[in-house]
Amino acid sequence: MQGTPRANRPHIAIYGNRNAGKSSLLNAVIGQEISLVSSVKGTTTDPVTKTMELLPFGPVVFIDTAGLDDSGELGDLRVERSKKILQRTDFAIYTHDINDVDEIAFKHFLKEFKRFSIPYMIVFNKIDEASDEILEHYKTEYPEANYVSALKETNILELKNDLIRRLEDGKEEETLIGDLVPYGGKVILVVPIDSEAPKGRIILPQVQIIRDALDHGIKCFVVRDTELVSALEDVKDVDLVITDSQAFKEVNEMVPDHIPLTSFSIVFARHKGDLWSFERGIKAIETLKPGSKVLISESCTHNHSHEDIGRVKIPKLLNKKLGFDLDYHFKMGHDFPNDIKHFDLVIHCGSCMINKKTMLNRITMCDEIGVPITNYGIVLAYINDILEPSLEMFR
Repeated sequence: MQGTPRANRPHIAIYGNRNAGKSSLLNAVIGQEISLVSSVKGTTTDPVTKTMELLPFGPVVFIDTAGLDDSGELGDLRVERSKKILQRTDFAIYTHDINDVDEIAFKHFLKEFKRFSIPYMIVFNKIDEASDEILEHYKTEYPEANYVSALKETNILELKNDLIRRLEDGKEEETLIGDLVPYGGKVILVVPIDSEAPKGRIILPQVQIIRDALDHGIKCFVVRDTELVSALEDVKDVDLVITDSQAFKEVNEMVPDHIPLTSFSIVFARHKGDLWSFERGIKAIETLKPGSKVLISESCTHNHSHEDIGRVKIPKLLNKKLGFDLDYHFKMGHDFPNDIKHFDLVIHCGSCMINKKTMLNRITMCDEIGVPITNYGIVLAYINDILEPSLEMFR
């Protein structure tokens, strides 16, 4: 609980063919034996992740992927898993064995980086085994690349410094509510306590908004829905009320019209995704018919109960709103299907457990195929007929 959540860390993925030294490179960069290293091709069979502090940049996630030239039935599956990592890659490191450069595979993968808008750097590994002629050839061909020996740790420090510089160049200063509420302003967070609430703690979106409020000098008051009315009497000049989506309807009835109201899920929809894509997606609900296929995607994994918002409450409320039953399908974590063209609507959670890149790529996938996508908080606001007021402050 002390570290930056993985979903808020830039995801740096290492790609390349088998035996290019990807795992050795990762171990050298982070200074730990995280990935298994062997001279046998295809040692890394599944993506390996490692969270760390890349000083002085900050917290990051490294992902070591399987070789892109893997073959056979299992090899093809490994390559597909590596390609799926592209959907959550913020920055890529493409690694070559300088003595066995596959230009065709490399140029093909550059197209994938472009497709997913992924900035990248090129690394030529095993320079300790290369002749002067080969080394000079590639330095002339790729002057911006890094030339290292992961085994000998040659130029690893220079590689880390270059990586940090590139990450800093692309770093954006982001906030959840710091641009919505002024310095010294007041925000009330409404946190219902039910069987879904984790014992002894509050959930990640609530924690992150509290921290964002502290970072921007915003006074933050946390109450249950049962104490909201008295809190509104105690706290004067409230700038914003943020509620758990499940209590949207009840909280809306308590909050005066002059105080902006939204939900944690909508705040994260804006922060991690594209709020207006989700708003457009909600219009598809009016075109649904009995038996229409709806994918409900949740980024975290947890035990389900009768109060589960994604698997129980939203389907029940949406069926009641429409007056007929829909055909619901459920996916969790990073298990987002590649083939979504058979769905009539995707309803996504607030995505607090996945990084922004993943969420934006899921929106892009839906847009490319023409499948509307929306968000838990947007759906619940729509069901409770308070969608427009909940979005007003973001316009």
